Amino acid sequence: MAYYSSEQILKAKSIDLLTYLQENEPHELVHINGNNYTTKTHDSLKISNGKWNWFSQGIGGKTAINYLTEVRGYTFLEAMDIMTKNANIISKTDTVKSKKITAKNLILPIKADNNFKIIQYLKSRGIDSEVINYCIDKGLIYQEKDTNNVVFIGYDNNKNPHYVGLRGITEKRFMKEATGSKKEYSFRLESATKNNTVHIFESSIDLLSYATILKSKNRNWKEENLLSLAGIYQPQKVIGNSKIPKAIEIFLSQNPHIKCIILHLDRDVAGRNSAIALQTVISKKYTVIDSPPTIGKDVNEYLCSTKKLLKQQQDFEDR
Repeated sequence: MAYYSSEQILKAKSIDLLTYLQENEPHELVHINGNNYTTKTHDSLKISNGKWNWFSQGIGGKTAINYLTEVRGYTFLEAMDIMTKNANIISKTDTVKSKKITAKNLILPIKADNNFKIIQYLKSRGIDSEVINYCIDKGLIYQEKDTNNVVFIGYDNNKNPHYVGLRGITEKRFMKEATGSKKEYSFRLESATKNNTVHIFESSIDLLSYATILKSKNRNWKEENLLSLAGIYQPQKVIGNSKIPKAIEIFLSQNPHIKCIILHLDRDVAGRNSAIALQTVISKKYTVIDSPPTIGKDVNEYLCSTKKLLKQQQDFEDR
């Protein structure tokens, strides 16, 4: 039986799952957006901010050792064998820990000469032209030069940009955040009136989709507060210990008139767990309503599905 010193065990336990997979099993990693990942084998297992959570099984942790024993089913000694054989990842740990984390300035992507391609892309996702043009005019979105990515900007109350989300316009899934982005100032549309309700979404595309849905119902979408979380919110294993996402926390502190929060999170396991957690940790001070899409996985799928159904109905009526 292999013997491991306390120093070896501490080193192995200091390695987070993302680092382990990047170095040892990069083929298993699937990038979602920003610092959020999942795995090919388990799409309900999410990795973010140094932690992992396997939502469908209700388990989670921080380290690669946790993952190897609780998800892969290895014994602790077998997991230690795997970790210690990977000398490259062990040696990198001390280097990473010795580096001080420093604040980075936000780097804004270079603007393209026009926004033609992102307009076409957003329209293909069902987003209304008026909503798109409004966001362009307000400097909330633009087209990145060279890549043609959609650039989503988040500002503070002084109109200073603090967040940049990038989304590809091709069939290949691409989402990331620019260097120096702060999620607490994620992409949003704010009402000029004292509307006491805020609508919460996982992504910027879902947010714009909801604005489009409101417009289709002849509602004034500009009078609504719409806030994106810039990705998946991951609650703690013990729901009551979950923290309020910074984006929501900052928005509520800057808008004390808000009384009601409506969640439009995805219908998948991660979205449902997030909704339960947010209702638990926020409901003491606010009315929190869970309102997931009734069709499709997310708000954009709901929008595209309803538009398709309406078109089919119109085509039938025109026959």
